[in-house]
Amino acid sequence: MKLLIVESPAKCKTIANYLGDEYKVDSSIGHIRDLKIKGKGGFGVDIENNFQPEYSILQDKMEVVKHLKQDADAAEHVYLATDPDREGEAISWHLSEVLNEPKEKVSRIVFNEITKSAVTKAIKNDREINMDLVHSQESRRILDRIIGFRLSGLLQQKIGSKSAGRVQSVALKLIVDREREIEAFDKQEYWDLYANLKKNINDSDFLLKAKFIGTKNEKIDLKNEDDVNKVIERVNDGEYVVDEINKKVRARPSKPPFITSTLQQDAGVKYNYNAKRVMSIAQKLYEGVELGSERVGLITYMRTDSIRLSDEFIDSAKTYITDKYGEKYYKGMKKTGQKGKNIQDAHEAIRPTNINRTPESVKKYLPADEFKLYSLIYNRALASLMSDASIENTTVDVLNHEYLFNLTGEKVLFNGFLAVYEESSLDDEEKIEGLPEFTKGEVLELIELHKEQKFTAPPYRYTEARLIRKMEELGIGRPSTYALTMETLRARGYVSMEKRTFVPTPQGRLTIEQLEKFFSEIINVKYTAEMENTLDEIAAGKTVWYEELKKFYDMFAPLIENARDNMVKIYPKMTDETCPVCGLPLLIRRGPYGEFTACSGYPHCKFIKKKEKAEPVSTGVICPVCGEGEIVERISARGRSKGTKFYACSRYPKCKATYSGIPQKEKCEVCGAPMIDDNGTIRCGNEHCKTNEALHKVRTKKQKTE
Repeated sequence: MKLLIVESPAKCKTIANYLGDEYKVDSSIGHIRDLKIKGKGGFGVDIENNFQPEYSILQDKMEVVKHLKQDADAAEHVYLATDPDREGEAISWHLSEVLNEPKEKVSRIVFNEITKSAVTKAIKNDREINMDLVHSQESRRILDRIIGFRLSGLLQQKIGSKSAGRVQSVALKLIVDREREIEAFDKQEYWDLYANLKKNINDSDFLLKAKFIGTKNEKIDLKNEDDVNKVIERVNDGEYVVDEINKKVRARPSKPPFITSTLQQDAGVKYNYNAKRVMSIAQKLYEGVELGSERVGLITYMRTDSIRLSDEFIDSAKTYITDKYGEKYYKGMKKTGQKGKNIQDAHEAIRPTNINRTPESVKKYLPADEFKLYSLIYNRALASLMSDASIENTTVDVLNHEYLFNLTGEKVLFNGFLAVYEESSLDDEEKIEGLPEFTKGEVLELIELHKEQKFTAPPYRYTEARLIRKMEELGIGRPSTYALTMETLRARGYVSMEKRTFVPTPQGRLTIEQLEKFFSEIINVKYTAEMENTLDEIAAGKTVWYEELKKFYDMFAPLIENARDNMVKIYPKMTDETCPVCGLPLLIRRGPYGEFTACSGYPHCKFIKKKEKAEPVSTGVICPVCGEGEIVERISARGRSKGTKFYACSRYPKCKATYSGIPQKEKCEVCGAPMIDDNGTIRCGNEHCKTNEALHKVRTKKQKTE
């Protein structure tokens, strides 16, 4: 019997079906060891001896290790088949250390997809454990342990903050800095002027919206209503004459296949999935799903920074594209330079394992969210190999006296990759429609002049998708850890969510203020990005891991000591109140869910003062469920959603209707559930309703700054 060990139990059944009775497939169920809590600082690291780590088996993995050891002893060979990344390499090394089998009996195998061909090929190409990758992961873990233990403990003692982290704190700083920009923003008034024009085509009226630009020689900014009215007086009764028609044809290339971060971004924009949800769904698709009588992995490994596609996949995709769409639709892999310096490992992009396993062919086997994500991955990978779309952009200059108005439009001449995949944008963009044909000198009929007062808008707050994109651009962290970072910021009470955007809490701002004051050398974008590059160099064997850790610690240790001596202690705060139980003074303390007031005599007196509930805010909307109560805005008071807004019936608990947005009078035509206004998007309140898949986002006309 040969033993093959993976880290996820979900993989076992899929792989076992491929290998037959000759193999036994078992799981470590993730990590089996971690750093001990001992030594200088309690790091589990011997700082004086080149930062040598000291490990112990996790308490809940004792039985797992015992079971794996028995199987390994009985096996003729052991294959360590944990995930194909640094984390997986480290788990394999830990397994090899704990199993303690002869070196020649144990080997490492990696596969990027869970298919029979990939697994059998990996077994034929087994290798030794890559210690450079292991040292890179160890270094990351030691860094996180040192910062987590010393800095988090200090912040908790001084200001009541629960944790700090090399990546976590920089992500929080981005959110806080953006909020500072918004607060400092000085909005400026400006006006837009539009001429709504009419063109007759085949006895039908074609309505056009031309924007005021200025004159043919200069752009004119309309800073106030007086400026607008002066133009209106001049153009109100003049002729609107087509002066110039400019057409340009441009090629619109497709984007490369997904990597972890771009998948998280696109799924966030298209489906409002947060990063954690995306990774959870992708994990299931990778590990294997039941398709009738077979169990298969539908996608390749979903933690990757690479846009590379295998030659085998490209060949199969070429056949599929040319057979279904025609030869002109195939272009092949584009030479796309990857952004960022932290591209790690020789992985492929995220793609389907079989191009012939189309989304429609597997739809009946998949839950709705798995089908959506698989379709997204499949179509993006296919589109990346398809021809550019050909887009004709038209600009029409319309003159009234000396004043210039502008019409713009675009038309798809050849759809190319757009036949399978429509790209999304993180920013609000108005779709530009096509224009009819014009002739120079043609006179257009004025329907009305329309003026709009506007104000310059402050920067956007970060959504998850925008924050992930920003972190990726700056080289902060790893895509595989973005989801955990977002969750940690929420769980620690450093941010709240408003209309799906991050808003720093007072505690989050306080944390960054203190980190900026005492740890600006390491809690910043530049240093964090440089450290990621250093970890990459360790993985590539270009630098010595413990020397890099020493450089960090020599800088970090004095900063800790300085902060310990000079950071002002904020928690606990003494109050003027006394405990009604024992008479001792009451203190304001900081806990996992924010501030609370308790007796200073703890643990002998465990009195905690109850908080007064915040009054709900009226929306003026009648509850669509009971028809009696009013929908009110509430703030979640506990758990991970603490501080998050939600909407509920005022008759709770008699009526338990709750919504993530404000319910509307309109009902969904498909399921009958109330439509809701979710951050300016009108959608069905039933998250699982099919209408949400194709529903276009309707943005409110109200300006973001008003």
